[in-house]
Amino acid sequence: MASQMTVVSRKLRAPEEVRALIRHLHPGLKKKVRAALQVILSDPDHGKALRDELLGLRSVRVGRLRIIYRVASASIDLVALGPRWAIYEETVRLLHRQSREGKGSDR
Repeated sequence: MASQMTVVSRKLRAPEEVRALIRHLHPGLKKKVRAALQVILSDPDHGKALRDELLGLRSVRVGRLRIIYRVASASIDLVALGPRWAIYEETVRLLHRQSREGKGSDR
């Protein structure tokens, strides 16, 4: 009996800051980033699962850059893009800031 494979179609969502960063990359690097995004869309588990404060996020290497993303049920949410030496700490700060802003808006 042939097994059935379910393909989930997800949209790629990115904050304006990340889209602007991609738009302003060197053309060769931009091409590599876009190719990596296509791989992520076709296989969301392709990236390395992150740990500790970044649990639930994944990371894909593109040269010296890292693409940080979250897999949601209907989308792939880009969180950050940047050089390896800084992106993980910046992502933790970004998540903490978003968490504080989210708590403040509930009032």
